[in-house]
Amino acid sequence: MTESKYTLYVLDGCPFCTKVLTYMKEHGIELPVVSITGNEAARAELVRVGGKAQCPCLFIDGKPMYESGDIVDYLAKTFA
Repeated sequence: MTESKYTLYVLDGCPFCTKVLTYMKEHGIELPVVSITGNEAARAELVRVGGKAQCPCLFIDGKPMYESGDIVDYLAKTFA
């Protein structure tokens, strides 16, 4: 079984992004995090791959997962 590849896209000041980042910090989960704030290339990549500039967005093996609650639930199950 191969290990999944993750990237979390966030927007500075977004309360939903903060919810996910806080959960990760509290549970010692370290994943690559990319802020789209002031980063047009990252924003363009988020839109290109995910279809929209909504944050937070967790890419799991290149597939987007939106909604902070869904992301936290996934992290809780996967990294428990």
